[in-house]
Amino acid sequence: MPHERAGQQAGPGDLIDVARLVTAYYALRPDPSVPDQRVAFGTSGHRGSSLNTAFNDDHIAATSQAICEYRARQGTDGPLYLGADTHALSEPAKVTAIEVFAANEVTLLIDSADGYTPTPAVSHAILTYNRGRNSALADGVVVTPSHNPPADGGFKYNPPSGGPAGSDATGWIQDRANEIIASGLKDVRRILYTRALAAPTTGRHDFLSAYVADLPSVLDLDAVRDAGVRIGADPLGGASVAYWGRIAEQHRLDLTVVNPLADPTWRFMTLDWDGKIRMDCSSPYAMASLIAQRDRFQISTGNDADADRHGIVTPDGGLMNPNHYLAVAIQYLYAHRDQWPADAGIGKTLVSSTMIDRVAADLGRRLVEVPVGFKWFVDGLADGSLGFGGEESAGASFLRRDGSVWTTDKDGILLALLASEILAVTGSSPSQHYAELTGRFGEPAYARIDAPATREEKAVLAKLSPQQVTADTLAGEPVTAVLTEAPGNGASIGGIKVTTENAWFAARPSGTEDVYKIYGESFLGTDHLARVQEEAKAVVSAALSA
Repeated sequence: MPHERAGQQAGPGDLIDVARLVTAYYALRPDPSVPDQRVAFGTSGHRGSSLNTAFNDDHIAATSQAICEYRARQGTDGPLYLGADTHALSEPAKVTAIEVFAANEVTLLIDSADGYTPTPAVSHAILTYNRGRNSALADGVVVTPSHNPPADGGFKYNPPSGGPAGSDATGWIQDRANEIIASGLKDVRRILYTRALAAPTTGRHDFLSAYVADLPSVLDLDAVRDAGVRIGADPLGGASVAYWGRIAEQHRLDLTVVNPLADPTWRFMTLDWDGKIRMDCSSPYAMASLIAQRDRFQISTGNDADADRHGIVTPDGGLMNPNHYLAVAIQYLYAHRDQWPADAGIGKTLVSSTMIDRVAADLGRRLVEVPVGFKWFVDGLADGSLGFGGEESAGASFLRRDGSVWTTDKDGILLALLASEILAVTGSSPSQHYAELTGRFGEPAYARIDAPATREEKAVLAKLSPQQVTADTLAGEPVTAVLTEAPGNGASIGGIKVTTENAWFAARPSGTEDVYKIYGESFLGTDHLARVQEEAKAVVSAALSA
């Protein structure tokens, strides 16, 4: 059940103490024998709070040193692009990283205006630099915990491919960082911040100008401007705040930055479903203030703190479910990008809506279903074998209009602007397009719930085999498949997915809590979905006890 204050304005008691948070970053030292205090790279880097001794100076110094050693092992000796978002811990973590990178004589490029840098702008910079090169390749780091609450920090590495690092890279960096911490950081090379900024290897890059100027190569902004689409953009206090103003000015769009404020307490946010401040642009609770203004604009959009996610609000439909918008974006793009490769496939995560499968089949396009994590789309977007890659948590990117790569990381600014292009070109809003899709393919009910699980049970769930699932029916329908590997690339999904003709569920262990996540969908209505969810728990319990 949602918290009693979900969707209401944050109050004084909800706000972090920034001074205490930053003090803890420097004062608390992690104990490497405590699992929760070790460097742990998930699908989007290392995350945690300094207050829990999970994201502190030692972590970032060790991780930065490990990245220096990793890139040396890989022969990556081009520039490293460093970006950071608006979280309170991002600034001190960026300083730590600069001190270590400079001491290791890494060619480092930081924002020319000392501004905030969205994740897609870093990916764009890496790929732009590396285009046509076979050596001296660039890579990057983004200091961000994405949409996580204000007390959290995050640190993620993007290799020369421009997208999230794969498990081979993150596993090596994570393990080496923990070795460095355990040995008392004696292997960390580090110089004072003032010396690091003045080092001959430290330079500047205008992320904002490069990204904004290049947008017409991937979007039809002329159509948006000519149609006079009224746009309201809410950065939710994140790194895209300066980008939206520049986009409006440079491309002459009727675009209003609804909230131009950046405040590390996020005091202007409405509380999320659990009563916490969370910059989740796919949540109707976190987006409540923008939804309340939906009649002011033809298209309203939100981004999370590092702008790798998008939220789309229309006057007729309110906040769109991310799955709904992904299906609409795919349907539109493959019908309006005639320079894309004829064999460019459609990438989706295995917990995204089956509506995407039906749209792909209607388009006659190859569907590539992968495990959770945007890293699985990187190679396909880079070589053009995928025209679009998207995941259920409101993250996606797609090719330039000429069929070449744009970004290989999620781009919330891009997907937000696409909503206005769709309206400008077709005369219908994305929510109206989705209504047309449900008229053709049926209307699915989709939800994610959590179920309790011990650490041991989560470990078993992550390594289940199809043979351990004995159920042959699900919510009254015959089971058509039991998957522990993604059909699109054969990679382990870290759990199971069970499908029927009209429904499916997937169960995956949480990386941070003693629960497992159940994703479910049914084309037979919400009551049937509830049956799917309940029977999913029974299926998983039976498999765990087998």
